[in-house]
Amino acid sequence: MKDYLKELVLGEEELSARNLTREYLQSRILREFQLAGAMATLAFHGDTCLRFIYGLPRYSEDLDFALEIRSAGYDLEGYLRKAQSQLLKEAYQVEAYVRQHRKAHRGLIRFPGLLHDLGLSPLPSETLAIRIEVDTNPPSAATTEVKVSRRHIPLRLFCHDRATLLAGKIHAILQRSYAKGRDWYDLIWYLSAADWPEPNIGMLNAALLQTDPSPPFLTEHTWRQSVLQRMHELDWNAVTNDVIPFLADQREIDLINKNDIERILV
Repeated sequence: MKDYLKELVLGEEELSARNLTREYLQSRILREFQLAGAMATLAFHGDTCLRFIYGLPRYSEDLDFALEIRSAGYDLEGYLRKAQSQLLKEAYQVEAYVRQHRKAHRGLIRFPGLLHDLGLSPLPSETLAIRIEVDTNPPSAATTEVKVSRRHIPLRLFCHDRATLLAGKIHAILQRSYAKGRDWYDLIWYLSAADWPEPNIGMLNAALLQTDPSPPFLTEHTWRQSVLQRMHELDWNAVTNDVIPFLADQREIDLINKNDIERILV
């Protein structure tokens, strides 16, 4: 499998090769989580879910899950150790860590020296890291489904459905304290898909209630105005600079502009 990774990045520009490396390892971690039974309780969501399930044309950093089905079998540390064990057998250097907080469990899988081994870094000490986060108190009203991904390897993933994924993205846009361009790129991608359903409003309001002491109550008629208001508060240079390193096609940076977003939302 490590030889496959070397072939995968051969001839790619450095930024693309780094993104492909991370994405391939994400797929391997997901595979080991699936084999360990994680998908019986954890719903995959977020940017990487969009990439793997629906072909979002940008790369993503983290693996995000919601603990939608509480079970005594849930064991994030066990899932991480299984992934680490399998990758060690394939001659990767792998370190795995987990931290448990009241509302979220966070894991980290590190690959020391891998970028150097692949010819993508002059520094033997440079480490590629993939973060895993589990929301252990997810907002209510999420809707889930099972989908198949064939990105690098076949995966059968328990995940949030399309309306719930969009609701999660809108919540991030409204509540994030800084300008994250990836959120806005994703929103354009969502809203440009003619068949994408409206957001799961019940889940969106439940999420806002968790993070805002006086949240607005949004409806299918008002959420767009709230997003527009948030857009006008941001430094747009920071927005575009954030998303550039993750685009599969760098020319798509031209899509990230206020005028187009406003036309889509109004």
